[in-house]
Formats: sequence, structure tokens, C-alpha cells
Amino acid sequence: MARIVQPDAAGIAEAVDALRRGELIGLPTETVYGLAADATNDTAVRRIFSVKGRPETHPLIVHVAEAIELANLTTEVTPLTRALTQTFWPGPLTVIVRANQDVSRAVTGGRDTVAVRCPAHPAAHAVIHALGCPVAAPSANRFGAVSPTTATHVVVDLGNDVDIVLDGGECEIGLESTIIDCTSDSLEVLRPGAVTVEQLHTLTATLSDSSEQRVSDGTASESRAPGMMQSHYAPRARLVLHEPGDHFDTDGAPVLDFSGDLSTAAHTLYARLRALDASHIALAHVIVPPPGGLGQAIRDRLTKAAAGG
Repeated sequence: MARIVQPDAAGIAEAVDALRRGELIGLPTETVYGLAADATNDTAVRRIFSVKGRPETHPLIVHVAEAIELANLTTEVTPLTRALTQTFWPGPLTVIVRANQDVSRAVTGGRDTVAVRCPAHPAAHAVIHALGCPVAAPSANRFGAVSPTTATHVVVDLGNDVDIVLDGGECEIGLESTIIDCTSDSLEVLRPGAVTVEQLHTLTATLSDSSEQRVSDGTASESRAPGMMQSHYAPRARLVLHEPGDHFDTDGAPVLDFSGDLSTAAHTLYARLRALDASHIALAHVIVPPPGGLGQAIRDRLTKAAAGG
């Protein structure tokens, strides 16, 4: 069973030693907890897919300690990509770029592109910096299930498959990162997150109004990037979604309202979905937030979660 370890100097050293031995660890980030492996160790990377039950064609996100390390993974850091990373890194933004020959195709799902993020959580930064190379780290849960936002969630889901989980507390944001395809002259948001389309518009006029409408629902290609499956983040409970102001009969089922403060809604979303399953709730009504801003990311997660019921 996995041990929960504090992210002090001794805990960081223990985590790094485990990664160097080719083991998997539970790694806190500001978005969700990751199932981390040395991204340069193909055997360890393939074990991520095995432990999660994740298709090997579904690419992983590579996490770096510093923005400058992006240049070690791609054939070109374009001015647009540089502007994005200078503005939003470290933070909840993943960029998809052309992978160079040094990036393992085990990480990219066989593609010639790689997804890269620089996390803001101090424990994640400390581990990656001390390891001296990037880590591959999808969410630390079974594929398609509800993401973990505490160390205990990781132990419950994957306790027999990881040795240690660094306890970084509750994830500050609580939703996976925004994913942007940066391989063309315009930006395409493949997965909405805490870095919003509105923020991207503020940064650059390259993201046109037409690009804003290309927030993928996964129907084009479910393996382009993490989180693009039509059913994902799903509890066992069936979720029935409602817009704010809708009138509906609950028939005694619980109601989860995510239409209020969006930061709080994002922060608590996965914990509340997990609580449904812990209480053996079969059906719940869910009030989604209005579209736009962080609400778009919350709607995306709830729509995919409801598709699994």
C-alpha cells in the first residue's frame, strides 16, 4: 500500500530516488495529483499506461521544472508559444508542440507532437528540479474515472501500484490544465481549464473568434490530447445536468450546484463527485455554471462525467 509522505526535504529526496529507480509516485500539482514517472525511462512510462488502464496511443503530458526546458523537447519554440509560456508558466497551461528526436514516442502516444507543462506547485517543482529531467504525469487515477485532488484520493485509487504519494494538500485549482495546440499559426484549445479563452484573447489576437469556437469535445480525435474522450472524469453515479434557473423534479435525488463562485466550484468538483460514490448515490442532479471563463472548463468536465453514467 502506498505511503503518504510529506513534501519536506526528506520526502522530496525519497520521491526522486523512487523515480530514478523507475518507480511511479503520486505527485501533487495545482491542478490535480499526477501519476509521475521519469519521462526518459520508457519502461516506467509504459507502466503508467498499464497502471491506469490507459490506451498507449493516448499521449501523456511532460512536466518540466523551468520554462526554458521546453526548448529541449521541441524542434522550435515559436514566438507565440514563447508568449504563452512567459505569461502562464508556471501554471495550469499545457502546450502541444512539435517533438524533437529526443522525446520518447512512448510519452507522445506515437505522435510527432508532445504536450508540455510547467506546474506551479512547489512540491512538483522541487521533485522535477532535483530529478534533473522531466516527468510524465497524467492524473493519478484509473483511466476515465474521477481525478484525484488529495493524496488520499490517490491512495484509494492506486494504492497498490505506487510506493509513495507526496502530500501537497488539496489541489488549489482542482481541474486539469488548459491544453492548447501550438503547432500551427493559430491556437486551438483542445481542453478548457483555468487559463481561459478570454485570457488568451487578451494575450494575443492570433486566437481569432473562429478559433474560440474550436474548443474540442473530443469528437474529431479522442487521442489528440488528454481529456478528449467523450466520457471522462466519470463517477459511478448517474449525473443529470441542468442549466441555472431550470426547474426540475429531484425525486429525492441530491442536487449539486456548481453555478455559484467558479473558483470554489472548480476546487471542489472532483471531491464532490467522489463523495457521491462514497455514499453509494445512484443518481444526482447537477446545476452547471454558465458558459465562458472558468465556467467553460467546469461544464466540459461535468458534460464528460455525465456521459459515463
